[in-house]
Amino acid sequence: MSESNGADKSDGKNRVVDVAGRHVICAGKREEIDKCRFCVHSVSFECDGVWVKSPARAYCSRCRSTDPVNLDKVTAVLCDDRAGEGFRSIMNIIS
Repeated sequence: MSESNGADKSDGKNRVVDVAGRHVICAGKREEIDKCRFCVHSVSFECDGVWVKSPARAYCSRCRSTDPVNLDKVTAVLCDDRAGEGFRSIMNIIS
């Protein structure tokens, strides 16, 4: 994933991807953040200045996140896709 405004906010492990109009730029394509909710790469969402763990991490043995995310208020997504793979559904892992 890369950021919608072109600025790099990478910390070496994760990238902060800005949300604009409920969309992010993911692997060079404009995608709705609804997809991020079910993507193995989404770590957390920034809502009202607070980072909430991604619902995709609900099945992660380390995270087990079950907090709801109000996608209308999301301003950024923390993404761990360093290889530029793009969206990969969590459903492929849990099914």
